[in-house]
Amino acid sequence: MEAVINPPRDPNTLSNYNAFRTMRTTVNFDILFDKQQLKGNVIHQLRSLTNAGTREIVLDSSFVNIHDVKVDGKKNKWELLPRMEPYGSALKIPLDEAVALGKNVDVEISLETTEKCTALQWLTPAQTSTQKHPYMFTQCQAIHARSIFPCQDTPDVKAVFDFNISSPLPVIASGVPVRGSALASEKSDNKLYQFRQGVPIPAYLFAVASGDIAEAPIGPRSRVATSPDKLEECKWELEADTEKFMQAIDKLIFPYIWGEYNVLILPPSFPYGGMENPIFTFATPSLISRDRQNVDVIAHELAHSWSGNLVTNASWEHFWLNEGWTTYLERRILAAVHGEPYRHFSAIIGWKALTESVERYGNDHEFTKLIIDLKGKDPDDAFSSIPYEKGFIFLFHLENLLGKDRFDRFIPHYFTKYKGLSLDSYEFKTSIIDFFSSDSEAHAQLTSLDWDTWFYSPGLPPKPAFDTSLVDVVYDLAQKWRTTAESGFTPASTDIKGLDANQLVVFLEQVLLFEKPLTAEQSLLMGDVYGLAKSENAEVSNLYFQVGLKAGDRSVIEPTATLLASIGRMKYVRPLYRALEKLDRNVAIEIFEKNRDFYHPICRGLVKKDLFGDKSG
Repeated sequence: MEAVINPPRDPNTLSNYNAFRTMRTTVNFDILFDKQQLKGNVIHQLRSLTNAGTREIVLDSSFVNIHDVKVDGKKNKWELLPRMEPYGSALKIPLDEAVALGKNVDVEISLETTEKCTALQWLTPAQTSTQKHPYMFTQCQAIHARSIFPCQDTPDVKAVFDFNISSPLPVIASGVPVRGSALASEKSDNKLYQFRQGVPIPAYLFAVASGDIAEAPIGPRSRVATSPDKLEECKWELEADTEKFMQAIDKLIFPYIWGEYNVLILPPSFPYGGMENPIFTFATPSLISRDRQNVDVIAHELAHSWSGNLVTNASWEHFWLNEGWTTYLERRILAAVHGEPYRHFSAIIGWKALTESVERYGNDHEFTKLIIDLKGKDPDDAFSSIPYEKGFIFLFHLENLLGKDRFDRFIPHYFTKYKGLSLDSYEFKTSIIDFFSSDSEAHAQLTSLDWDTWFYSPGLPPKPAFDTSLVDVVYDLAQKWRTTAESGFTPASTDIKGLDANQLVVFLEQVLLFEKPLTAEQSLLMGDVYGLAKSENAEVSNLYFQVGLKAGDRSVIEPTATLLASIGRMKYVRPLYRALEKLDRNVAIEIFEKNRDFYHPICRGLVKKDLFGDKSG
């Protein structure tokens, strides 16, 4: 009789990962820039999890050309099941005999990626800053690893990885470089680059990049990698803070376990602020603002080394466990380096992002909950600031409820207990209640907490009482602009003297909240007097452009188009297209069509939905 196999707790995978579990994955790929594909094989070591065993292995796969499959070195039958959007075509591998509980089986799959791969972006030399060589990078979160190779593409499964990557250009991967790799091949101009990831990671943290890449140190255990022409400015931007951030979080939780913490500054089409790929954070070039004002992104991605990479959400329905915890830890790092008021300042910016996301979805939308239902849905469609900021607010609430000293005792316990594991929100709840079982006051506070409201209520949570000392000055300035008609306020460059870029961000966010938008003339005046239109900091300039577009100031269309053609970070791109569409839909579509091939497939798909709805082709 077949053993009873519990259903997976991740609804976004087609794999039977509760019957077999990936323990080790080895990828052997040639990077073929001329064909824009990866070609080679992947070898999964899978362990049987059932007493009676099961006679088939099912892996996630999407738009991959599979040539053959071997099981324990012997050719094996295989079948691609009919495609199930948005999850791809499951790869079914029947076995001649069942695998006993605890026994391993090796599955080798020969394959090549296709032009429909959603995890790869290929850049022409013209799309890079040096304009000399092509470039390739991966972005596998949330469910795109399956479009590179068949795998158990779920955060509920973690495996160690071996990377053997052949390329004519330097390679970086989410592992530690093997000494003596990057050897020239006798058959071609390619070199073999080898990396090992000895800490088990989920498939979404598989990462590879290759291109015209140079490296420089930014700390005793950190390096920055980027194109040679940008190396010095990237080094300057990051070297002042990276080690400070690392020391702060080491003290809060426990010391960094991954060995190196490095940063790869990608070409500008990268869709996120950063992606927490282990060993090498993949980061947007928009954080290189020549003022060290955007390095908070590094604090966030570094925090992921504990929250997300080491302790992981079991499914994307519990994404707040990754991002809420990481945002909380990021702000604790910032408080340690810059002072407690700065943590609250960052949280105030986050609250604005949260309110915007809730307004966009609607107060009752499923995706505004902390725990969301993703059955049959694409996790990318739920991507917003909500799991980051609503998750942060919940943890901040727990900190205030228990007291900071108490909560700080729980933090290292949590990351020690679940180190190397994946968990859901219910396990988190149990772990914190159990931890305080001998503290009657804290235990009573936690057991009387309305957990269901926090987990399942849509819309905004209660707003905490933030320390506004760093924002009061910009709130006052925004109020002068709000009431300029009555007060006769005349702006001067001295209004923003002493304000840093993040304070300007809060100021512009306040202006965007005005019930009555600025006039086009006021917007133009603001840009000229404060120099906002010429800011090299994209955090500032993109918000100023949004202010101008909302005001109907057509003079900002051209610089907006320039920014949209030079950066693919969704944080800027999506709001700017939405603002452009409200002002002039034809212009918005024209700019998008001109730049669509520049954007990463994830960004391109979401902007298409923003502009055209779900019926976009």
